[in-house]
Amino acid sequence: MPHRLTPSGSRLSAERIEAAARVIDPVFLHTPQYISGALSEAIGVQTLIKVETLNPIRSFKGRGTSWFAASLEPGERVITASAGNFGQGLAYACRLRGVELTVYSSVHANPLKVARMRALGATVIQHGEDFDAAKLEAKRVAASGGIRMVEDGREPRLSEGAGTIAVELLAGEERFDTIFVPLGNGALLGGIASYLKAKSPVIRVIGVAARGAPCMERSWRAGLLIETPTMTTIADGIGTRVPVAEALADLRGTIDDIVLVEDARMIEAMRLAHVHTGIVLEPSGAAGLAALLDAAPSLHGHVAATVLCGGNLTAQQMGDWLGPDHAA
Repeated sequence: MPHRLTPSGSRLSAERIEAAARVIDPVFLHTPQYISGALSEAIGVQTLIKVETLNPIRSFKGRGTSWFAASLEPGERVITASAGNFGQGLAYACRLRGVELTVYSSVHANPLKVARMRALGATVIQHGEDFDAAKLEAKRVAASGGIRMVEDGREPRLSEGAGTIAVELLAGEERFDTIFVPLGNGALLGGIASYLKAKSPVIRVIGVAARGAPCMERSWRAGLLIETPTMTTIADGIGTRVPVAEALADLRGTIDDIVLVEDARMIEAMRLAHVHTGIVLEPSGAAGLAALLDAAPSLHGHVAATVLCGGNLTAQQMGDWLGPDHAA
């Protein structure tokens, strides 16, 4: 039987998100945020972008993993599962803290992300046909070996670290009415939504999931944990079949809606970002921009924000999705 969700209560707080902003490695903080005139003209909506790809791991994940690793002691061992970006962030932070990290990834994981996790010092084990199969194995190994399992979306520090993006957005000069935030395991959306609703509740917060990976959207709407038997999307960073209960509870009462975007729309958004800003995005990193494209007709006169949250593409993916034949 499906499990009914309960409200989050005080699991995340604005105060702890602000505390995280004082501890996170500065290399991940104070990222560029600005109204892109070129993107705004192309989309037809004033578009505020928050660029989270200009750091050592090319994604926002370093915020949460840096805050989480601050709670670890040198010599500890941890296990996690990742499609690649979270694993890179945790590997980067664990290496600095002298913590031993093992990451489980799917046998189909992005080879660039796998190579970078290993280069950052993580032991990477590829297992299972998708991310959730790899996570199930990681949990089994952690439990059998008495090793701490770190699950993205379930560990509150990861969400609090991601929430520091909202701290910076509100501190900026640009005001915005709506924000579109990619949704995978829920840490990014949960952290941002918790802070915005505490500090500026009039801002509409919209989560964005891949149409081929709708488990979080379906679960949020139903108020139940709903797994999907398969996951079919090019957006590996938000491609999940099994919802995270704790992350879903964080979203109840803090977000206004969740929308689904097609893979083709994400590719269109990647090309727009590349042509009009020079920023390279992976599909999950462009999901918010893709949703903004879909919503543009209803946003006339508004300022819409989105987080460009990941940019790890292989050379083959760049050629396929951003090559000269696709110039806008």
